[in-house]
Amino acid sequence: MYYFIVNYTGGSGKAKKTWDRVHFLLKQKNIEYKAYVTKYGGHASELAKRISELDEDDIRLVVVGGDGTINEVLNGITDFDRIRFGVIPTGSGNDFARGMGIPKNTDEALEKILSSTRGVNIDLGEVTTENGYKRIFGISSGIGLDAIVCKKMLNSKTKNALNRVKVGHFAYILLTISTLFSMETYKVKVWMKLRDEEGGEQSLSFKDLIFLAAMNFPAEGGGVPMNPTAKSDDGMLSICAVNGIPKWRTFLMLPVLMKEKHVGKKGFLLQDVEYLVFDADRPMVLHADGEYLGDEKHIEMRVLRTVLNVMV
Repeated sequence: MYYFIVNYTGGSGKAKKTWDRVHFLLKQKNIEYKAYVTKYGGHASELAKRISELDEDDIRLVVVGGDGTINEVLNGITDFDRIRFGVIPTGSGNDFARGMGIPKNTDEALEKILSSTRGVNIDLGEVTTENGYKRIFGISSGIGLDAIVCKKMLNSKTKNALNRVKVGHFAYILLTISTLFSMETYKVKVWMKLRDEEGGEQSLSFKDLIFLAAMNFPAEGGGVPMNPTAKSDDGMLSICAVNGIPKWRTFLMLPVLMKEKHVGKKGFLLQDVEYLVFDADRPMVLHADGEYLGDEKHIEMRVLRTVLNVMV
């Protein structure tokens, strides 16, 4: 059975039109399905929990929405073994769909789901805060600049305005630039579990950390390629950290980052890890898939290997 969780608020009204098209195509193809529309924040998680606990062996759960709705659904699933996951993207960023090669075109995205036989198993990430709160992420989790921008994006008039003209991903870049010069840097100690052939583990001290993003896919924030080598099926999180660069120089490096030319540049650290632990001198803004999780001093992140089957 196909179960659809639909968020009408995605993409500044685009989601409703997208679902209307999906509904039409499903009826046309005589596909049996059930659909649920989210009504409030956190509702997608509740729906996903209820669906994933059904007494069925093959549950095909499809999100019609953006990255925020996908994150809610992932955090509501209680049994990944029985879930086959699908996405019909409607958001402004759509980094999960981009990372999985899911088309923006609604007809093509639905056809991929309906024609999928085995799907693809991918990793997810999990972040844990000092009080033990855990949050799964599909795209990325991070601290510092990118997290502050994600927090601002939640109520951004700029994002809403750009969404209306279908260029909502530019809001991330604009807010990044404005935030960069006003934020303070962090002193952070990081312990990382590396691949065994790379030495096993590493400890670092950052004196002027601007941000650190742990990536499951190459890009976040509507296509910003934080770590171009990130793969969602390699059993690793791919971090991108920027430390010890003057803010004016960081500003000048933004085009380099956007063009994926930052690999090996001074001040950039790109590293694959299985697990990492942060201890900061003061609370840092933390996000998971663009969702603000709070300000935290102690954070742990790890990879959940091949737990999600995606219909592509």
